[in-house]
Amino acid sequence: MKNIICDIDGVLLHDNKLILGSDKFIHRVLDQGNPLVILTNYPVQTGKDLQNRLSAAGIDVPEECFYTSAMATADFLKHQEGSKAFVIGEGALTHELYKAGFTITDINPDFVIVGETRSYNWDMIHKAAGFVARGARFIATNPDTHGPAYSPACGALCSPIERITGKKPFYVGKPSSWIIRSALNHIDGHSENTVIIGDNMRTDILAGFQAGLETILVTSGVSKLEDIDKEPFRPNHVFACAGDIDVV
Repeated sequence: MKNIICDIDGVLLHDNKLILGSDKFIHRVLDQGNPLVILTNYPVQTGKDLQNRLSAAGIDVPEECFYTSAMATADFLKHQEGSKAFVIGEGALTHELYKAGFTITDINPDFVIVGETRSYNWDMIHKAAGFVARGARFIATNPDTHGPAYSPACGALCSPIERITGKKPFYVGKPSSWIIRSALNHIDGHSENTVIIGDNMRTDILAGFQAGLETILVTSGVSKLEDIDKEPFRPNHVFACAGDIDVV
């Protein structure tokens, strides 16, 4: 019985609309009893938010199956020295950090943590850059530069702080293998018995490859068949959509 890590956007949903057959795939996996993690780099929504989002599209999944880059960031920071953080992000990220025992502050923080927020402003950049320049460790939930319709994402919000300080953040989310290991710990799973399903060669499939997982690319999202040859690594399996997957 394989553990399954599955991406959301481009695999299960397009702009909150069901990708045909993905509901049947997820419900089959749950009926079979495969341990399931639905994994996203997007740090703005809680597990409950994501559960509601999928439910509205016709996919019913227990809340505990969801794992986000905000959760993985909190898990990462629990393994580091320091307990004070200056955070640029939304409530879901600060919620996970509070749960992990962190103090959210703009007084001598140990970490500057960047997620995603629509309220990004000059003051945030100024404070974050100052803290990083003076030695605060720079952590970001994910390296994605943009979302749908070129909406700015975490990687783009980190860029001004990088340019000012000359320091790059540690990115927790895909393609970092850290988020994969964190997700596996969440279900007490092991890489050799886990498959990752994703639509993006450079995030999902690369993360899976680096973490030693079996990889499944679906071409219903970012990466198409012609994109596979552009990378030096290959997915183990390729399907048009999640509904076609027959190897788990």
